[in-house]
Amino acid sequence: MLVRKLRLKRGWSQDHLAQLSGLNIKTVQRIERGNRASLESLNSLAAVFEVDLEELQDYQKPWADQSDEAELKVIEQVQDIKGFYTHLAIFFAVHVVFLLMNLVNSPDEFWFYLPAFGWGIGILVHGLCVFEVFNLLGPEWEKAQIEKRLNRKL
Repeated sequence: MLVRKLRLKRGWSQDHLAQLSGLNIKTVQRIERGNRASLESLNSLAAVFEVDLEELQDYQKPWADQSDEAELKVIEQVQDIKGFYTHLAIFFAVHVVFLLMNLVNSPDEFWFYLPAFGWGIGILVHGLCVFEVFNLLGPEWEKAQIEKRLNRKL
């Protein structure tokens, strides 16, 4: 989590951090998800971020992750919102192309609204889930499913 925070503070992408540190992008992604990193990887990251190696090592201890749980949830929520807006932008771009194709190829018959209607339903459901308008499959449901599969309370 600290690596993600340091990266975002500098405005870097994961790919940019991987290039600066000499690590594989998959390694950077795993570390940001909370997987343990090798000493060599931590050394590279500490050098890039200009922080002490001990700071990164301390952050990998099990108790460290609990302090930023709320922050992690907010970051995930922002990523979900970004995904929704990306989905919406693609929807509009594709349907502008469909409209132009429709006008050029068959101006007497409008068909472009048919895929727009179907895809629009998907966009609507995506938005309702991301912005938690209806919390049918929200955090409580997720927690219940996790507890069910673990056969214990969290």
